[in-house]
Amino acid sequence: MRTKKFLLTAAVLMLTLLFSTVGAFAADGSVDWERGVITAKGYGVPNTEKFRNPVQARLSAREAAKASAYAELLATLQGINVEATTTVENLMLENQTINTSVQGLVRNAQIVDQYWEEGAYCVVMQMPMYGSKSVATAVLPRTTVKEPIPAPVPNVQPSPPTTITTTTTTTTTIPSVPSTKPSSSGAYGGYTGVIIDCRGMNLNPVMSPVIRNDQGSPIYGYKNLNPDLIIEIGMASYASDMRSAAAQRAGSNPLVFKAVRLEEHNAYPVLTTADANRLLIENNASGFLEKLNVVFLR
Repeated sequence: MRTKKFLLTAAVLMLTLLFSTVGAFAADGSVDWERGVITAKGYGVPNTEKFRNPVQARLSAREAAKASAYAELLATLQGINVEATTTVENLMLENQTINTSVQGLVRNAQIVDQYWEEGAYCVVMQMPMYGSKSVATAVLPRTTVKEPIPAPVPNVQPSPPTTITTTTTTTTTIPSVPSTKPSSSGAYGGYTGVIIDCRGMNLNPVMSPVIRNDQGSPIYGYKNLNPDLIIEIGMASYASDMRSAAAQRAGSNPLVFKAVRLEEHNAYPVLTTADANRLLIENNASGFLEKLNVVFLR
């Protein structure tokens, strides 16, 4: 393990130092969980000592900025949580195939912007978390035994449905009043997705989240879903407010539940068993969990 970590660290350092003689001096990286994009920005200054020609000196600044951005992109990517206690870096250290795949993805990252800024060249790179040639293709497994989404807990009355109402100025969570009576299964039907409200709880985004009921049982996780679809769009999206959550994949008529707490390093939302039962009953009628129509509000 120490040998693998040394080799991985050395690779990052070599990438950073490769163009250190041509003026790489700063970098900045971030993960946008709402858009599913990793961005890194690198800077470089012209190496006027090595290159007397102004054009060559400017090109040296660009190469330095690219090297800095590549290194920052890899460092930012390594810090992403795949599961609550597993980062991309952990997987790279444990699996050489994943290590090679991730570094290949970084080398093929897209340059989305480049410009001069106060005497330094700036290069902005991005790579997607999901879809083809994404982080998900390298770190999420494709082969798994799919298990059915669990049944509601018996003898626990499901909570009434709750949805959202949106006006031109506000978005409010309200108890819904279905126009029809529930079916024999207890489902009203017609729900397009679910929003789990975790605001004020310091939710930690992860690529493979789990939803649990307050009895400790998981009701939504990787093993219940199509792995190819997970890699394509991700198990859930993250939003910062109810309006943007409503505009995401939860659809036009989502259920809304408030998490009672978070578990596993604040990565996994927990619902009351009554809310979890309502979620499972409505999903059995509409199938939105299998479509990954899940949004976490943080």
